[in-house]
Amino acid sequence: MYSSTFTFAPGQFDETFHRLDQEIAAFAKSIPGYLGEETWENKTSGLVSNVYYWESLEALAQLTQHPAHLLAKSSQGQWLDGYQIVISQVLRVYGDTKLNSQLPVC
Repeated sequence: MYSSTFTFAPGQFDETFHRLDQEIAAFAKSIPGYLGEETWENKTSGLVSNVYYWESLEALAQLTQHPAHLLAKSSQGQWLDGYQIVISQVLRVYGDTKLNSQLPVC
């Protein structure tokens, strides 16, 4: 399993940003190998993190090549005050049984 974490400092969002964001999210969910996502906001720093989970790097690559994703990436300076992406391999998922629906245990 892999995760892709998109952390950003929000800037000024417009209608185009929201449209692309919705299109990218809908496409991600349609990709075979998409496992889920989480969104976190740090109230102190104002940073937002979107974490997507994938069965494979190939599934993730489908998202990165989608036209809406490419357009948003090339236009990010209009909407964001900075961003960072981290791609990670998930080695283990464990915990009690209360959140088993979140991610498959590996």
